[in-house]
Amino acid sequence: MRARHASLGARRAREFEAFVAGAAGRLLHAATLLTAESPDANPRARRLLSLSLAHTYACWDRLHGEDPYDRARQLLAARFARSAWHRYGGPLRHRRPAAGPLAALTPRERLILVLRLYEGVAEEQAAALLGLPVERVRTICDRATVTLLRPTAAQARPVAPRAGAATP
Repeated sequence: MRARHASLGARRAREFEAFVAGAAGRLLHAATLLTAESPDANPRARRLLSLSLAHTYACWDRLHGEDPYDRARQLLAARFARSAWHRYGGPLRHRRPAAGPLAALTPRERLILVLRLYEGVAEEQAAALLGLPVERVRTICDRATVTLLRPTAAQARPVAPRAGAATP
C-alpha cells in the first residue's frame, strides 16, 4: 500500500514538473505584464506565479482532464485581482508607479488586456472569470488598447526631420 502511494506521488510529481517546464515561462511573462514590473526585476510576478503553481499542484489530482494551464492562469488572474484590490484599497482602480510596458494602465485594465490579448481568452470567459458583464470587459479592453497606442503628450517625442527632406 505504501509503495503504491509512493509510486503515485512520484508520477504526480513528474507530471507536474513536465507541466511547469512547459508553462512556467509563459505564465511568468503574463504575471510580469500584470504586475507592470520590468522583466529583469519582477519579485511580485514571481511570487504571484509561485503561489498559483503551488495551488495548481495542490489540486493536481482533482483536475480530471481539465487543462492545468487554464487552471493556473485562472488562479494567477484571481490572485492578482485580489492582491490589487487589497493593496490599493479599491476595485483595481488606483495606479502604482511601475516600469513595465503596461505601467500606464490601471491594474484592472492590465488584467483584462493580458487575458484578452496576450493569453487569448475570449471576452465571455474573461467576463465570467472577473464577474463582469461582457460589454464592460470589451469597453475596458478597448480603452486600455487606446491608452497604449496613443501616447500622451508627455510620452510623445518630437520626430526629427529626415536627412534630405526639404524645409520650408
